[in-house]
Amino acid sequence: MKYYSTGNKQQKRSLRDAVLEGLAPDGGLYMPEKIPVLPEEQILSFRNKNFNEISAELALQLFGEDLTEQEILQITESAINFDTPLVTVEDGIHTLELFHGPTLAFKDVGARFMARMLGYFTKGLNKEINVLVATSGDTGSAVANGFFDVEGVRVFILYPSGGVSQLQEKQLTTLGGNITALEISGTFDDCQRIVKSAFQDPELTKKLILTSANSINLARLLPQSFYYFNAWAQLTEKREFYVSVPSGNFGNLTAGLIAGRMGLPVKHYIVATNVNDVVPEYLQTGNFRTRPSIPTIANAMDVGNPSNFARILDLYDNSHKDIRNAMSAYAFSDNDLKRTMGEVYQRTGYMLDPHGAAGYQALIQYTNKNKGIPGVFFETAHPGKFSLTVEEVIQSSIEIPEMLKQASTKEKQSIPLSAEFTDFKDFLIQSAV
Repeated sequence: MKYYSTGNKQQKRSLRDAVLEGLAPDGGLYMPEKIPVLPEEQILSFRNKNFNEISAELALQLFGEDLTEQEILQITESAINFDTPLVTVEDGIHTLELFHGPTLAFKDVGARFMARMLGYFTKGLNKEINVLVATSGDTGSAVANGFFDVEGVRVFILYPSGGVSQLQEKQLTTLGGNITALEISGTFDDCQRIVKSAFQDPELTKKLILTSANSINLARLLPQSFYYFNAWAQLTEKREFYVSVPSGNFGNLTAGLIAGRMGLPVKHYIVATNVNDVVPEYLQTGNFRTRPSIPTIANAMDVGNPSNFARILDLYDNSHKDIRNAMSAYAFSDNDLKRTMGEVYQRTGYMLDPHGAAGYQALIQYTNKNKGIPGVFFETAHPGKFSLTVEEVIQSSIEIPEMLKQASTKEKQSIPLSAEFTDFKDFLIQSAV
């Protein structure tokens, strides 16, 4: 299959080249030339299959033209070796827990799948691959874990100084080896700008093989559609369902929109954000107005210029009307999120992290007007990653998972850099010598 750039549909690449490039030379994001539509009976059969089995079938549909069946099954078997269970919070409201992977965040799915796919595509290369990733928290740890000790690959993780939780920082800065953490004096948007600039710098791209592990990379993005099908497969209620997605860079939502194009019966998509409300504003006004991000307790959503919005526009042929018909959006302050976390815990005993709180509250606000259809919101990270905030809200201590405890005892290893692209470029060139 060919993949085209959202900046220029005539600029097409093979899957291998699109994955290795990450970002198209014109600054666009790659999209599949066609999205496979699954037969209804195949989707219905998912209700009798586990997450790994569902993922393997979907991966064969998406990548079967470019990889052999054996390669796809090996990648999926290795990458998707944990579950994403559906938990009922209250009548008609369910959460898909996406934090059961090795770094306790939803990004484990895409990061692990991409790491293994990249391993196939880089066999025989005599140069190192440099993986660049910008993170506001969970992407960094998932990518670090997925690519740790992968031969021939160096990973550079750019994260905003003071912009991630202490446990998230420990997860992405303590591995060492082929993982380098760069602490940027700026915001997530600065980190993302630096990464994008690197792919468009002729000197860097001539000297080094660069790719991205952010959701701008197809190999990270497309596997995230797998757990949408797994959510539906675990529902015992009506066929259609609502899905509420905490959204920052909008890769997670984009994967869900692609799942819908593949035949998943999503009735309506619900976008949940914090005060960085670029997309909710667009849905209201039709104007996409980027701006500097504002730090919040839901730091994975602290994005003022979401990259994947270009893919959303592409999916709907830039039609504001069609996008509004497909989705609704809600934005919440820190106080709103804390209030939701406390209220849900007191009433149901379910512990939300700040991002899940946004997803829950957005779903409630939408489904109050549209009762009778089940709703699923995503819990994108384990509450233990935000223990200080969660414990303050619920007035109780929470159990920290063992893998977080182990990370917290390790020594942070990071290199401070300014938010200037030239400083990063100089560092990257010198590190390759």
